[in-house]
Amino acid sequence: MFRQIGLVVSLGLADSLNPSTIAVALYLATGERAKERVFEFTLGVFAVYFVGGAAVALGPGQLLLSLVPHPSHTFKYLIEVGVGAAMLVTAVLLWVYRERLAQREPPQLDPRGKASWVLGASITAVELPTAFPYFAAIAAIVGSGAGPVRSLLLLLLFNVCFVLPLLGIVAVLAFGGSNTDRLLASWRDFLQHRWPQVLSALALVAGIVVIALGVTGLTGSQKHIKHITEQLSDAVKP
Repeated sequence: MFRQIGLVVSLGLADSLNPSTIAVALYLATGERAKERVFEFTLGVFAVYFVGGAAVALGPGQLLLSLVPHPSHTFKYLIEVGVGAAMLVTAVLLWVYRERLAQREPPQLDPRGKASWVLGASITAVELPTAFPYFAAIAAIVGSGAGPVRSLLLLLLFNVCFVLPLLGIVAVLAFGGSNTDRLLASWRDFLQHRWPQVLSALALVAGIVVIALGVTGLTGSQKHIKHITEQLSDAVKP
């Protein structure tokens, strides 16, 4: 369980720096009822992301798992290594195309006249099919053979990590005092110019952590198999 927690936390944090959701949250932070609207927006993002992930994990994910009802430990660890390797590739691509990505404009949405939670739900529903780190986490969770309850708890943890930047904006609005405008302005400047580099670094760290989990699991599994083999060999000796 601790291995899976480390995996989903790593991937959730790597996925959390989403320029689309953060840009809209920062826009809402400049209007009336800023704290309430950003919090409602965060709830919309969280709800759709969690429900969408749960639908995949407990629907198609469990169907695929039924084809391999008792995945071996080696199979589970190989999935972790594969997920980690994919995150490393993502980190490299983000770094290579960092300048081009930084020039992309934030999503052109008009929050006026719309409920904040509807905005959060709408943006997340549109981006969910392309949420690679999330699907990587779901693949690792399903591949581990976790039951429905454990899968939901792990997905819940992933989504808490995913909305941490949005909760950070809520915290700034609630406790920032006279520094609120300066802090939010610095976040906007960072989002515009530096998000690909930081997201690349997060993906790199997440990839290394997940690969390390998989490799250590494989190593431990091989040692366990070797120990059992030696015990059996000793038992059959005359």
